[in-house]
Amino acid sequence: MPGVSAIIICKNEEQHIAGAIASLSWADEVLVVDSYSTDNTLQIAATYPVRLLQHAFENYSRQRNWALSQASQPWVLMLDADERIPGDLQAEITALLQSEPAHAAYRIFRKNFFMGKRVRFSGWRHDGVVRLFDRRRCQYSDKNVHEELIIPGTVGQLKHRMLHYTYKNLPHYLEKWDQYTWLSAKDKAKKTKHVTLFHLALKPWVRFVRQYFFKLGILDGRVGFVIASLSAGSVFMRYLKVWRLQEEELQNK
Repeated sequence: MPGVSAIIICKNEEQHIAGAIASLSWADEVLVVDSYSTDNTLQIAATYPVRLLQHAFENYSRQRNWALSQASQPWVLMLDADERIPGDLQAEITALLQSEPAHAAYRIFRKNFFMGKRVRFSGWRHDGVVRLFDRRRCQYSDKNVHEELIIPGTVGQLKHRMLHYTYKNLPHYLEKWDQYTWLSAKDKAKKTKHVTLFHLALKPWVRFVRQYFFKLGILDGRVGFVIASLSAGSVFMRYLKVWRLQEEELQNK
């Protein structure tokens, strides 16, 4: 049976880190890769039998690839601190690795929670992420955000879902929201020549309509409205930051 290294990348996750580590106690090793937390994340993680590493954060792709280079087992399960592996998913992963895995990587669907409520629609109903893979064959593309795993082979799909507690509190969510939009803006700035009202007005409006109506966010009640609004706001903020980045680049020439 090939071994599995479970990896958690994190920063300032004192409210989540214990739960994430506890859900991985069955793995051959657990690596916690911390981006120099300033809260109690490190102290909490140190009370568990994990390999605790620190590495300066550049972007998500490079952080994950660096973490992969530290793993000792051939298979990796990549987890965020706000995610959990329940017992049925653990059993499925263990059974898979006891056989000969037919694929180079496996997609795991998530059961999402936001503001204390299970989100059943809002575009999150089929939220699947590739998190279990053979690290000898896979690595992440070099993107600032929404990193993609480069997989030389086929991707399978697991039956059971991981749990995803995407919302801790509003200040924490908005801090991550600000970070993601800056990283996303850096990627988009390479592809967007000029930011216009199309980017600042029409694209956010289209995102809200798609999220709230076409992806049935309306069925999630107030939480669905909040998710659609934040999603539209992310599009606006991303292109506002693209505009500012481009202006700064022109001024520096």
